[in-house]
Amino acid sequence: MLLKGPGVVVLLLLVCVQCLHGSALSAVSSYEFTAYRMQQYNLAQQKHGCRGAIVVAEARSADEPVLTRRCVIMKVQDFTTGKYQEALKQNAAAVLILLPKNISSIPQDTVQSFMVSESETLLKETLMPVYVVPEDEQLLYMYDEVKQAAATRTSSIIIRVLRSMVTATAFQILVTNNTPIKALSDNAIVALEGVLPGAGEDAPTIVITAHYDSYGLAPWLSYGADSNGSGVTILLELARLFHKLYSSPRTRPPYNLLFSLTGGGKYNFIGTKRWIEENLDHAESSLLHDSVAFVLCLDTLANADELYMHVSRPPKPGTPMLSFIQHLEEVVSSRFSWVKVGLVHKKINLVESTVAWEHERYSLRRIPGVTLSHLEDPKSELRGSILDTMSQVDFRKLRRNGIIIAESLAQYMYSLSDQGSPKDVQVFKGQMDFQDSRISSLMTFLTSVPRATQLLDREPTHILLINSLEHEFKRYLQQVHRHNFRQDKRDPDVTFFDQMDQPVVMYRVKPAAFDLFLGGCIAGYLGVVYYAIQNFGCFYTKLKATVKSKHH
Repeated sequence: MLLKGPGVVVLLLLVCVQCLHGSALSAVSSYEFTAYRMQQYNLAQQKHGCRGAIVVAEARSADEPVLTRRCVIMKVQDFTTGKYQEALKQNAAAVLILLPKNISSIPQDTVQSFMVSESETLLKETLMPVYVVPEDEQLLYMYDEVKQAAATRTSSIIIRVLRSMVTATAFQILVTNNTPIKALSDNAIVALEGVLPGAGEDAPTIVITAHYDSYGLAPWLSYGADSNGSGVTILLELARLFHKLYSSPRTRPPYNLLFSLTGGGKYNFIGTKRWIEENLDHAESSLLHDSVAFVLCLDTLANADELYMHVSRPPKPGTPMLSFIQHLEEVVSSRFSWVKVGLVHKKINLVESTVAWEHERYSLRRIPGVTLSHLEDPKSELRGSILDTMSQVDFRKLRRNGIIIAESLAQYMYSLSDQGSPKDVQVFKGQMDFQDSRISSLMTFLTSVPRATQLLDREPTHILLINSLEHEFKRYLQQVHRHNFRQDKRDPDVTFFDQMDQPVVMYRVKPAAFDLFLGGCIAGYLGVVYYAIQNFGCFYTKLKATVKSKHH
């Protein structure tokens, strides 16, 4: 029995030394990365996003039964409304979402599911910090480890205890910025405008507009390719093509074309609201004061074989807007018969504090307007997602939609329906056609940086983007003006908050149970040694008697 006892002790010591060696390496091993915090803003007395930023918690998989005071690690395919609500219900310390670098590799059904959950998450306010971080090798390793740890919890209790105490590696997530989150109510919203003057005096005006900002779960990861990089791209191409027509007196139509790009579109179109007020209420001379035929708003046009025309009230017979809509339907039926065209009528609910589409801002000022989009539902999750990247853009359909809009405008302004079918009378072809290379370049440029509203007037690269859009306007348009709208600090339309990107440290450590296990081993070893020393005389006498008996 004496030989077995020390053997067990030695074996335990070897295990402890090996585990201690591993624990020491893990304890000093750390990895620092940047994570991007979930949206936080106040709009129309409603609070959205997460108010928390600090995280000091152990990483756990979403599959774990107990998430209390843990940082829940999820991939895009793991993030569902159910799992997010479960993390909230259990008072999880935080949620960290790993975003693949190659969005196009995500199955479309997974993309759709994530966008739905993302949209529902942003509807309400939460104290629990939510972060998004692009995947890398270290983070994927951590994810695999916590997934394996969750899987072992389905095995027997003995295996779970031994693995937890001896072999498991835990990951500690730390965001320890103690600086209070501050409100930002002084953001500048920039609006650009430019004109192509029509032939004749007192020519009616057609306004072509789009909002250029993006929206998603995390501002720093919101690139908004379809919504609304597509609308901006088509608007800039229309400016280039119609610039050629307006350059010659022989081809200049009797309509003014007023182009505008507005910010704050994702936040109740506050940039559009301020731009309309500037032109109607403050400017002594503005094309909006004169006869406006209609306003054409471009929003989310880079995909699908549907094209919906959203209006606040059905256009009356004989109005310019109805005539334009009829020309658009004719262009589609004669040249793109597979495209579904629909007129969607949605009344403006004055009780609601927000509007659904940009044209509603004009309708409130009794200016007729229509929004073109491949989306039928204004609440579609496609209008604001961090997965809305270039992978969601179909350049053939984007170009097709641009041609439909350009030809419809030309058919209306030049009254070409009397000269034949839109299939036979095409204005934009040859040198006047949409350029694939330019469309691709514009989309690449627009998605090169996140265009979240709260970043556009603070970061140098984002300011450069606005300056570049202004340069494009000056290249093709006249009377280009840049409006910088500052919010009222006492009563801002929207209030943003800082600390949208945070340095995060991930430590690889042994779990607390390992310290108990190691302490027990050491206490057992010391107990055996103490017992052996105390009873050494008795052991020696018995051993001596045993040797003598064997000798005899």
